[in-house]
Amino acid sequence: MTEDGRGSPVDSSDRGAATAAAGDQPPRAKRGSFLRELPFLLLVAFLLALLIKAFLVQAFYIPSGSMERTLLIGDRVLVNKVVYRIRDVHRGEVVVFKGPDTWAPEVVLPEGNGVQRALRGLARVIGVGPPGEKDFIKRVVGLPGDTVTCCTNGQVTVQAPGQPPVALDEPYLYDNNPPPERAFPPVTVPPGQLWVMGDHRGASADSRAHAADRYQGTVAATDVIGRAFVRVWPPSRLAALSVPATFSHVLAAGGSTAPYAAGLAVALPMGALGRRRRQHARHRRQPAAHR
Repeated sequence: MTEDGRGSPVDSSDRGAATAAAGDQPPRAKRGSFLRELPFLLLVAFLLALLIKAFLVQAFYIPSGSMERTLLIGDRVLVNKVVYRIRDVHRGEVVVFKGPDTWAPEVVLPEGNGVQRALRGLARVIGVGPPGEKDFIKRVVGLPGDTVTCCTNGQVTVQAPGQPPVALDEPYLYDNNPPPERAFPPVTVPPGQLWVMGDHRGASADSRAHAADRYQGTVAATDVIGRAFVRVWPPSRLAALSVPATFSHVLAAGGSTAPYAAGLAVALPMGALGRRRRQHARHRRQPAAHR
């Protein structure tokens, strides 16, 4: 028993009980607050995922064996959706694109009911479900102006404009067909189009399978969703999807270095002219005694 500041007796046990009760209250209040906020936090996370998918990076599920062994069925890759807003597509890159209307889906999804379609769409957003039936993933082999054909000693050849043909060395191919079955006549890629092929040539309905259509089997560069740049699932197969060295033997980046070379050709003389003008101006500002 003690006295408070006003001289009134206070039972210390009562004060301890009150303090303990006060100490018990905040954790329960915090838990309740978190549970109330949890739906909002999940909604924000979902909206952020949608924004990232729409503008930056998208997870993509591999639904078929057309890119084996580079990509196996069930692998997940990340697709950079920004890179081709900054530069052009390069040969050898693995890209995700919307297939032309003449391309049949490689994987046909069951129709399902409304709930199943909604769940499938949600799984597609977060990269754990199969993509849309018109989404394809292939390797870019030919750029606009290239002439692509097979076979020279069983190899695909790519001839950039004004360059000799280059036979591609492709050790990453899986279960390639015998040379007679690989052959296709020369195709010159039209402006704004791309020639694409799967790494599992015997199981890929790619540009070769559509060479007779009005696009000559090519796909529009504007239909490219982005570049698949890393394999992220399963963890045991984590790896970057780099450009095979063989494509560096074709005119690098499809001649896209030309604008840079032209810019350099203009910039160097202008820089030299600027330096001469600055030296001339400094010379004119010097006092006569120093000349």
